[in-house]
Amino acid sequence: MSVSVSLAELAATLGAELQGADPSTVVSGINSLTRATAQEVSFFSNRRYRADLLKTQAAAVILNAKDHVDCPVPVLLMENPYLGYALAAAYFNPPLPKPIGIHPSAWVSPEATLGHGVYIGAQAVVEARAVIEDNAVIGAMSVIGVGVHIGEGSQLIAQVTLCTGTKIGKRVVIQPGAVIGADGFGLANHQGQWIKVPQLGGVIIGDDVEIGANTTIDKGALEDTIIERGVKLDNQIQIAHNVHIGEHTAIAGCVGIAGSTRIGRYCMIAGGVGIVGHIELVDHVHVTGGSIILQSILSPGVYSSGTPLELNHQWHRNYHRFKQLDDMAKRLTSLEKTLK
Repeated sequence: MSVSVSLAELAATLGAELQGADPSTVVSGINSLTRATAQEVSFFSNRRYRADLLKTQAAAVILNAKDHVDCPVPVLLMENPYLGYALAAAYFNPPLPKPIGIHPSAWVSPEATLGHGVYIGAQAVVEARAVIEDNAVIGAMSVIGVGVHIGEGSQLIAQVTLCTGTKIGKRVVIQPGAVIGADGFGLANHQGQWIKVPQLGGVIIGDDVEIGANTTIDKGALEDTIIERGVKLDNQIQIAHNVHIGEHTAIAGCVGIAGSTRIGRYCMIAGGVGIVGHIELVDHVHVTGGSIILQSILSPGVYSSGTPLELNHQWHRNYHRFKQLDDMAKRLTSLEKTLK
């Protein structure tokens, strides 16, 4: 659906201050600095793209007042221009109307309970005693296990699996391929053989959570795995049994979180981070990409591990020096004692 709006109306919608433009100028979309036309707005939130800002032909650019001097076109001033971008993109691209009803190829158990305005997509399966609240959308080929509860307005985009023992809050969005509530990796070793430990808990997902494509969240061994309200999970994340993630934490792709780890509120975990089991991260912890967390983090802050990228031959030299650090430290200590 095409949306057109004057710059004055857009400024009011964003809570921005319009400068340097005819307020009645009509725009119909948002684009990058390099591709935006005189009928579109753009945004600037990263000074790495200053060269693009200097050449933009957008009708107006959403930016912070400190960057106004660099902009050759009218501006929409905001304290947080990236937020402005998000709001403008949502304004120009409203969601499609939600479908309602049950697709002829879907199967819904007569023992399931469906609220008003629910949609069940093609070849989806809804098992016995499942509860799907009002206005929820179950996308094509999704599987809703026995007794699963899905909150009002939640959306399973397509091919999502919710296993028995899973409870989904309100307005949750789950992208294709996600599996919620599969068995955790619980095994006991007996005389060299692995014996499966039954996973008796479930998964509880709070309101307004978003779960990316092919992300997996395992059910708890005894107690539940818990994802609190407002958490945002990227694609291809593995969350093991009995993990607890606090409100409004954001986790990027390819993160692995081992069992029984507790992550606080408002944390940010960058891509490719590995977190061992049975540890705790307090609120407001930010972990940079590719880090390995081997022990609890009990103070807020930004944490990193590993060695930064460098030329291969230089990395090899440094690697060999790393192996000599213990010996060098002992020699240095011995030398200091001699000098004393």
